[in-house]
Amino acid sequence: MTVLQMRYFGDPVLRTVADEIPADQVGDQTLRTLVDDMLETMDAYGGVGLAANQVGITRRVFVYDCEGDRGHIINPEWEALGEETQTGPEGCLSVPGVGGEVTRAQRVRVTGVTVDGEPVDREVTDLLARCVQHETDHLDGIMFLQHLSSEQRKEAMKAIRTSEWFK
Repeated sequence: MTVLQMRYFGDPVLRTVADEIPADQVGDQTLRTLVDDMLETMDAYGGVGLAANQVGITRRVFVYDCEGDRGHIINPEWEALGEETQTGPEGCLSVPGVGGEVTRAQRVRVTGVTVDGEPVDREVTDLLARCVQHETDHLDGIMFLQHLSSEQRKEAMKAIRTSEWFK
């Protein structure tokens, strides 16, 4: 397995909508290797989730490890279940050292498939629900910064401009 290079705020790939993975590619060795490498990369950077475009690959897959629940979802889609929301701290491996308060659905249903072609159809809450929404946003070219209040976004942008990683 390989730790892949992280892409950081400002890289156009983070604003790119990822391509759906065709059914005939689910289960192929290239996709298996990508999922394994993404899990290793997420672990190396200390994250709870990682979308493929964060490592420069515009394919609809993300990996996660939230409170002992570890896995991946190919071609994820989610829908909120109920009106309840959660507001809490959120950060991103592609925007190191920057965070803010984001409101997301408390409970979501997520569907997709695994690399083995097994269907995924789960109801998730709390941190995993936040992770599903955050990572799917990445696959849609949306970053968590867009969910911040205007004041928090200004503070985040100031922190980004003065960070060592931002070029």
